[in-house]
Amino acid sequence: MKLHVMFIGNKFIYNEPLQEYVLRQITKMCDRPESINFYRDGDNSLFLEIEKELSSHQQIIIITTKQNFSTIGKLISTATNDVQVLKEGSLMPQKALIFEEGSYLLEHRQTLVNVIQMDESIKMPQILLKNDATNATVHIFDEEKETLVSILTPIAQTYEVTFDVTTIIDGWQQIDISSKMYGDISNFISASKKLLSNKLIPFENIFEYIIETLASQHKKITFAESCTGGLLSYYLTKNNGASKILDGALVTYSNDLKDNWLAVSEETLEAYGAVSAEVVREMSDGALHVSHADYSIAVSGIAGDAGGTELKPVGTVYIGVRSQQKHHEKHLLFSGDRNFVQHQSALYAIKMLLLLDQDTFF
Repeated sequence: MKLHVMFIGNKFIYNEPLQEYVLRQITKMCDRPESINFYRDGDNSLFLEIEKELSSHQQIIIITTKQNFSTIGKLISTATNDVQVLKEGSLMPQKALIFEEGSYLLEHRQTLVNVIQMDESIKMPQILLKNDATNATVHIFDEEKETLVSILTPIAQTYEVTFDVTTIIDGWQQIDISSKMYGDISNFISASKKLLSNKLIPFENIFEYIIETLASQHKKITFAESCTGGLLSYYLTKNNGASKILDGALVTYSNDLKDNWLAVSEETLEAYGAVSAEVVREMSDGALHVSHADYSIAVSGIAGDAGGTELKPVGTVYIGVRSQQKHHEKHLLFSGDRNFVQHQSALYAIKMLLLLDQDTFF
């Protein structure tokens, strides 16, 4: 059954961290939403939208502010020929099946609706809607999407599961697996791993996986970032346990700091420019030397929206990854605005790290 999320209230449109927090909790407890809609305070179309969704035969989570919570209950009651009653100190439809503080669940014509009151600076109330399917996510590297589909389809048929393939970055595919009734996700993953032994990571969160893998081997990582401005560090440190593998990292935006902090030579900077394979090679080497880590990643590029040249247009990025034994540099050209180039750069760098040491990560 498809999951639809409705955000009601201006704050969910403009307060992106609050919106992202709510969606993380929904994904953790239920599944990734099939669709998401936003409605402003006082939206005149809301009653018709709710009435339409109540006839959709799907699962709906309505996230609303405290000031709109009882209003939404009133609209649902009107659409379902119900009345509102006081339960646990809150007004809600009488037909609510289950209710907790700030959250209630009801069913109408095979549509399940969970209404949740949410505001900034509070812990999200309990999600009462549960997913009736078994789900898992794995990641596959260094394989084309079309090839993966042809490899995985017969395995999926054997174990009665379905899967979707999403490209995260070139050479990095995310596989979302679903099963109902008699499907066997565990054996599907095991069989897939046998065919893709040095390419498949059976873990939903790659950054948590990197933390667990390196921590178990008492290894550390560090970053030397220029155009990504600390994004790699953010990707890692937003997960629990990052301090086990990261003592620190450096954001060296200027040539002076690349020289003074990372020992990138002035000769290299002058000869090749800050955005070059030679510079990220020395950046990764300097970061490894300063931090005494086991792995380092260096990124330098032109994220835009200006600053490009004919030889190095906007979107030009060089990434260097290094272990104690080997290193690899890559020249890339990304499309998109400044932020999208930054995110693509950081994700591609993570892919390069995993492929640099396949014995450790696969």
